[in-house]
Amino acid sequence: MDDTTGTHPHEPHAEGLAAKLNWLRAGVLGANDGIVSTAGLVVGVAAATTSTTPILTAGVAGLVAGAISMAAGEYVSVSTQRDSERALLSKERRELAEAPDFELTELAEIYQRKGLSPETARKVAEELSAHDAFAAHAEAELGLNPNDLTNPWQAAFSSAVSFTCGALLPLLAILLPPVSWRIPVTFAAVLLALAVTGSISARLGGSNPRRATARVVIGGALAMAITFAIGQIPGVEH
Repeated sequence: MDDTTGTHPHEPHAEGLAAKLNWLRAGVLGANDGIVSTAGLVVGVAAATTSTTPILTAGVAGLVAGAISMAAGEYVSVSTQRDSERALLSKERRELAEAPDFELTELAEIYQRKGLSPETARKVAEELSAHDAFAAHAEAELGLNPNDLTNPWQAAFSSAVSFTCGALLPLLAILLPPVSWRIPVTFAAVLLALAVTGSISARLGGSNPRRATARVVIGGALAMAITFAIGQIPGVEH
């Protein structure tokens, strides 16, 4: 017997899918930051010296510092957003307690503006309020799910992990090849990785993949070229 009362089992809800895509895009961008910043750092040092120790030290230090910075920044950003969301939800809960009739009318008007007839909008508002008035108002008025606010610790951890994964690529690319191949291999590996991350990020964001990829690749190439030139400055140990 067909179940026609709900959604298809393999169709994700729009809100859940959008949230997952946002997290995935943030992860790709974090990895991209790790690739570019670490590549610029190790290429600059490799241009100044062929010794493995300073290259490794600079690369690991840049990876750790970048991951911590990304995590701290994301934690502060998401915590601020979460505090704002909690304040809005607290205000909405207080308004529901103080003026439930006015809030019911307001909810009905929201659905009416979305295209429902006044009678249907009122009926929908009443039924949703009877089930969970607070959740209904939070979703309709604020676009928030009070039971699913963003976790700042999760955001911080995800940012740190994505940055670290991206940073490992140029670090390994500069250390594994023979000395004479270090910089060419790193350039090639980084530009290829940036092309991939740029394309993925563009597709997730619905923008032009070619244009977005070109921007990312050119930016990464410039970063490495500039730090390479700095490493070649006369007077720096080679």
